[in-house]
Amino acid sequence: MSANIQEFEKTTLRERVSHALRAAVVAGELEPGNVYSAPELAKRFGVSATPVREAMLDLVREGLVETVPNKGYRVTEMAESELDQITELRMLIEPSLVARAVAHIPDGDLPELRAMAQAIVDEAAAGDLVAYTEADRAFHLRLLDYAGNGRATSLIADLRAHTRLYGLAALSERGELEESAREHHAILDAISGGNAGLVEKLMRTHIGHVRESWASAEPTQRKRNS
Repeated sequence: MSANIQEFEKTTLRERVSHALRAAVVAGELEPGNVYSAPELAKRFGVSATPVREAMLDLVREGLVETVPNKGYRVTEMAESELDQITELRMLIEPSLVARAVAHIPDGDLPELRAMAQAIVDEAAAGDLVAYTEADRAFHLRLLDYAGNGRATSLIADLRAHTRLYGLAALSERGELEESAREHHAILDAISGGNAGLVEKLMRTHIGHVRESWASAEPTQRKRNS
């Protein structure tokens, strides 16, 4: 039993580190083209190097990073056209599915969903972009779960992992990220009112903001070179 518990804890730690690393890549905290070593990342996230190496293998398989022999891992770059394609796919899938999910969200789940939405706002106010990105991911995937289409939810999760939100830091520095985060509360208000049409409209606007504002700025590295 003890061995099983240890294996579970090891798996859970690997998953937590994987989520944190994905969020750091998406938020631009780990910059495209830069090489990061496992010990460096371990120190950054407050864990040992072993779960970091294990988690990075997941990210390598997902195409988020690539292995650099004897050095570490390089964050892969995403072209603007690829980000446009991701946004187009999300627009095709996510708004209509979340609108459909409205009829299947129990009133009893609304307080938990409200707390998840508030966590996004809180992390935005704190300026923690990695935690913000992870909270945002959890909220959106939770809403999709209610639609009952597991394949679509998995696809959106993969698309989100390959998104690059280079504009988050600038929004945070200007004090605009918290206001943007409150869009999640507006979506929940429409869900609470049972207004599926408004939910779909708000989702389309929200995803549009993600591409126009959150992902529009260039990475810090490119800014320094401009």
